[in-house]
Formats: sequence, structure tokens, C-alpha cells
Amino acid sequence: MDTLNRFTSLPGFLKRYEDLIIREIVPYQEKILWDQVEGAEKSHAFENFLLAAQKLETGRCEGTFYGMVFQDSDVAKWLEAVAYSLRIRLDAALEKRADEVIELIARAQHADGYLNTYFTVKAPDKRWSNLEEAHELYCAGHMIEAAVAMAECTGKTRLLAIMRRMADLMVKHFITENNEGFPGHPEVELALMRLYRYTGEADYLRLAQRFIDTRGSDFFTREREHRQWAIWSGHDDREYTQTHLPVREQRDAVGHAVRAIYLYSGMADVARETGEPALLEACRALWESVTRRRMYLTGAIGSAYEGESFTRDYHLPNDTAYAETCAAVGLVFFARRMLEMEKRSEYADAMERALYNCVLAGMQLDGTRFFYVNPLESLPGISGEAVTHRHALPQRPKWFTCACCPPNVARLLTSLGRYAWGLDEKAITAHLFVPGRLTLDDGAAVTLSTAYPAEGKLRFRFEAKKLPVNRAFALRLPAWSEHTEIRRNGSTAAYEERDGYAVLLGPFHDGDEVTVTLSMTPRRIYPSVRIGADSDRVAFTRGPLVYCAECVDNGGHVLNLQIEPESEIRVVPAEMLGGVATLRVQGRRLSDDGELYAYTRPQAEPCEITLIPYYAWSNRGLTEMRVWLPEA
Repeated sequence: MDTLNRFTSLPGFLKRYEDLIIREIVPYQEKILWDQVEGAEKSHAFENFLLAAQKLETGRCEGTFYGMVFQDSDVAKWLEAVAYSLRIRLDAALEKRADEVIELIARAQHADGYLNTYFTVKAPDKRWSNLEEAHELYCAGHMIEAAVAMAECTGKTRLLAIMRRMADLMVKHFITENNEGFPGHPEVELALMRLYRYTGEADYLRLAQRFIDTRGSDFFTREREHRQWAIWSGHDDREYTQTHLPVREQRDAVGHAVRAIYLYSGMADVARETGEPALLEACRALWESVTRRRMYLTGAIGSAYEGESFTRDYHLPNDTAYAETCAAVGLVFFARRMLEMEKRSEYADAMERALYNCVLAGMQLDGTRFFYVNPLESLPGISGEAVTHRHALPQRPKWFTCACCPPNVARLLTSLGRYAWGLDEKAITAHLFVPGRLTLDDGAAVTLSTAYPAEGKLRFRFEAKKLPVNRAFALRLPAWSEHTEIRRNGSTAAYEERDGYAVLLGPFHDGDEVTVTLSMTPRRIYPSVRIGADSDRVAFTRGPLVYCAECVDNGGHVLNLQIEPESEIRVVPAEMLGGVATLRVQGRRLSDDGELYAYTRPQAEPCEITLIPYYAWSNRGLTEMRVWLPEA
């Protein structure tokens, strides 16, 4: 049962981000899409729709398509974030502007339902001929997601009607007419599943299944041989395009990380709907590959710039990490879908880690600058400049030529109710600890009050004025919490632990409370000895947050810092950087004698090392940064 429209957030850590997105980021991104922000990369995304509409209405257009071939998807993700924003806070002016954008999209749609500004403006005779590179299905998928979100959150179905016409055209092309093919960039699979669940139209489920079932063939090779044009190089890297194996045979996460994680999300959606064991088993194996052998401590995935890709087990370089923000967003999507099939805390643990660290780091605290790449070590003068490090910028830019990440963050952080809670006929489940109110049935509700992640105290209060809540209540027992105390109406609670969740049996009456105390003691984290980049290093966490050292707090450098083993970790309250505590730990600062190499060990002096939450790094100017620090 989708909890999106049942959840209302309350003041707290993530509420600040929700408010920031509604107040600042959605309007800022709207201006970006209209090319109205001075000094930002040009988008032209709305203009592309104007040109497409003009061409369909007059037979010609005064201008050319600009941007990436998937530029339409930026508009789609913005509209999806708008839908969630309007659900949270009514804004008549924003709603009117969104309606105008949707009417512009309608004008850019062909009579047969086809919608894609690149092909309408630039290549009208080439539609469906380059599924490998052209992102037609990817763009359609994101616009379908926006359409469903708009209908769910506002009740308005204009965009839904537009995108159902496009989806019906896709059904006709790939199923009725039996044309071969599947998307080079997965995404439409999960979008079709959202559309199927909202409308009940079985053809959309059939098309999602078809795209998943046919993946793994040599279709792109044959497509390349027959077409006479390309967008990029037309390379035959089957891991990159996720066509190296049929999906049910895949066991290792390879290739382009965002394509992979969107594919896995679609696979999980279909597996949940059909109950097919082989597809579920593939999802489990791929989850383990991603999170147990190829994921960074911050929840980031994708270790190589080349191909924006996974590489091999335990290859997790810090300063050249790709760690795309979109990939972390996608990991949240995949985790939620796995939770819908089987309630295991490891899914929610990874979802939380990606959300609070890599996803939040992808956006500056004021919401006006964004990271595409999220390295775990940054060195000004090398990061963003050396040929091997140009992708790993040390400071967030205002926008990108390829701007998939900023609107992805916006649509995720305005729909957290969908990820924080699970609800079915038997149980209410707290996956993430986001303060807010979850509405149940017959006027019942459960409210979570907490200062998490600054503190580890959670207070769940039930409202049940008509009838008791006859469901079990399950809450995640985070793997990072060494000691978790659960009380029910003041007394030690009786519960059963199931796959990392504490399950308390109902009924719950009006005013019943469940209070939870999580251990927020800072902890050292040590890497696997198989991660070469982190040999003899240590990192620090507190609750769900990963910490890092910036030179602004540590004498101007971090490369010369070493941690004293077993030294005390102090928690220091802080008002800066979102109000979450900093950590202090004893260490040593090594001297630099100016020589490139020397026969003598560097001199060291004791020092106190300050660590800040990783999500907040690069908010105070150009700085060195490290997550993994050597021990003395």
C-alpha cells in the first residue's frame, strides 16, 4: 500500500530539506529550465518543447534542439517534484505554471501520441530507430512518472492522459506490431509499473515485462548494423547497456550504475507483481553484489568515471570515485522495492545510508548548487583539474549540461513518506525515522516525534479514537545501533525480532506510545582488507551519518592527519552545517619538510581532529576533504 498520500512530515532534520525544495529549489530549477539563472549552464529544456509545438503547429520552427538527447527528462522530473510539492503545500501560482507547462507538452505531442522533442525538432524521420542511444523510452518513462505523481497528488489527470497516449503507442509498437527492442537506458520499466498500478491497465504490465524479458539479446548490435546514424559512438559495450546477460542470469552489478539500478528497480517491481521466483532471486543476488561488494561507505555506487560504472568487487577508489548522485537516488528506489517484497532491515539500512549521505551531499545546504559526482576524498588542484580527476569537482556548480541529478534529488526529498513507512493489512512498518504523521483508516494515525539523526530518541504515538489499530507495529533495528531499547507505554516492550525488525503485536489504542532509544555513540568503521584504497585507514559514523575531515577545521590540510587508535571520540553540538553534531578525535599532524621523498619519518605533533557530516562538506569554500583517514 503506497504511503505517499498518507504521510505528513513534521518539523525535523529532513523537513528542512523538504521546505528548502518547495521554497527555493523547485522555483530555482524552474528558472534554470527557462535559462533564467545567470552563470548557470544553459538548459533550453522548456524551449525544446516550444520548438516542438511550433513545428507541429506550423510545419517549421525558429530554432534548433539544444542539450542532451534526454533533455526532456529534466522537465519530467521537475514536474514530478512539483506534484509532490503541491501535495505538501498548496501554491496556486506554482500550480498554474505547472498547468501551463503541461499544456505546452500537450502541444508538443504528435497526433498518434508520440512525444519526444529531440525527434520532433531534430530527427523526425528516425523515431524508434536508435533505442540504444536515443533515450526515447527513458524520457517517456520519466514523463509517465510525473504524470502518475500529478494525478496521485493533485487529482489532475491532464498529463496522465497525455502520457497514456504515449504509453498506448509504445504498446502498439512493441506488442501489437511486435517490433523488437528495449531501452538502452532502463527507466521506463519501473514507470510502466507505476502506470499499471495506478490505472489497472494490464498492457502496461505486459510491456514492462517484455522489456525486461527481452533484455540480454544482441538487439543493439543488429540495430546498429541497420541504422545509418548515431548520437555518440555507437560502441558495443554490452555491460554498459545492461545487455550482457538475460536479467535472470545476472549476478554481478556491472556497467553504467544508474542504468543498472533503474533496471534492478524495474525487475523488482515486476517480480513483486508476478511473484516469479527466478526474477526475485536475480534481484537478491544483484542487491548483494551492489551493497556487499561494490558500495561506498556513504551509500554511493559506481566507482569509475569511464562509463559511469561499476567495475569489480572491492574496487572503491576514493578520490576518483564517480558515485553519481542519481545512482544513490536509484539505490533508494531499489531498496524500497525490495522492502515491498520482503521486509529485511538490510534494505532499509542501505536506503538510509544512501539518503543521509550521498543523496544529501549532492545538494548544497542552500539548495542552489549540486554535485553530480560524490568523491570520498577531494584535493584542490587535483580534483576537478587533473585529467584523471576532472569529473570529481571540489565545489558544486550551479547546474550541469547533463542535469539529471538535481531534479532527481528534488523529487526524492519531497516524497519521503513513500520510503519512510510501509503499510499493509497486517502491519505498520517504520523503515526510516522521519518525523511525521501517517494516516491509517477510520481516522486512526501514528505520529513519530524525534530529533533524529541529531539524537536517537523516537516517540511513536497512536491515535485511534473510533476503533483500536488491529495491526502489528514493526520498526527497523538499525545495524549501526549497538543497543536499542524499546518501551511500550513506559514499560519494556515485548516484541519478536524478524529479519532486523522489532514486531510489536496489536491492538494499539488511542494514546498508546512506543518509545525507542537508539545508541548514538560514534563508531569507528574499518574497511575490508580487500579494499586496496582504504588499507590501514579508518572512518567515523554516528547514527546513519558518515563523517569526514575538511581542512577548514584542521589547520589547512587533511593529508597530513593521522588518527590515534582507540582515542576517545567526542560529540560536539554544532549550529552550523544543518545543526548536526561534529566529532572530535585525537590524532597527529605530520610535518612537511618539502622533499618529495625522504629517508626519515616525518615529525608528528599531537592534535585534535574535527570531523563533520559528509553531507555538509564543501559548503565553506574550496577545501581538502577525506572520509578515510590513516591510523597512526
